[in-house]
Amino acid sequence: MALGENPLVTGQRPRYECLLLDLDDTLYPLSSGLAAACTNNIEDYVNQKLGVKKSRVPGLCRELYKTYGTTMAGLKAVGYVFDFDDYHRFVHGRLPYENLKPDPVLKNLLLSMPQRKIIFTNGDKVHASKVLNRLGLQDCFEGIICFETLNTLSQITENNNDWDMPIVNSTIPETPITCKPSKESIEQALHLANADPQRTIFFDDSTRNIAAGKRAGLHTVLVGTSVRTEGADFALESIHNIREALPEIWEEENTERSKNVVRSRGAVATIETVITA
Repeated sequence: MALGENPLVTGQRPRYECLLLDLDDTLYPLSSGLAAACTNNIEDYVNQKLGVKKSRVPGLCRELYKTYGTTMAGLKAVGYVFDFDDYHRFVHGRLPYENLKPDPVLKNLLLSMPQRKIIFTNGDKVHASKVLNRLGLQDCFEGIICFETLNTLSQITENNNDWDMPIVNSTIPETPITCKPSKESIEQALHLANADPQRTIFFDDSTRNIAAGKRAGLHTVLVGTSVRTEGADFALESIHNIREALPEIWEEENTERSKNVVRSRGAVATIETVITA
């Protein structure tokens, strides 16, 4: 089910209609410490819950992340059996969320943007809600596309072979989990958001995710560095630099107002529910 219909405006369609924004290390800085804590928690889970020898854990996790997009997807791909909710509770439940503080500057920026805004994360819905609440941004987005949204119970099966990423060797099965940077995850997010890729801007801190977004036809913004990489149309040291880098996000709205363009009555669809699962 789509998140909502794109606004209909009399006259020419705007250049941008939708913003897809990653969550972790995009809406808040890497210096918050959540990423480092998450890595430690993942390694503890693999050691304590899955019984992998501690000395092997860091290398295994790095290789799985590199190959499959997330360590979780890789663990499932190579045959580890575990409960997804238990994994998320262990990995995210002990994160230092108290390091995240309300960000009124970013909130004002987001609320001033005329486009539809949707979170697109590999994380689970509980984690996404906690982060947005800590940042004070819970009311800034139309919806959340997360692990549960991308992976329904019917999709998470051993027979799901829709993964298109390269694998380490021919003996490793493809992962049944859908997550960035796979082609399927990008296409599914666009479908859920009812978004035209040519009129959608994708914000993410991962160079791989950005490259995947560009291949899908999205406008792309790499966050966390001022150095553009493959597939990045823009690169921002901080998410707070959006207005300086992409003033056209607001200029289109200002132009519409100055021309006194009349929007047809009932043209903007109301989003009754937020997708979080």
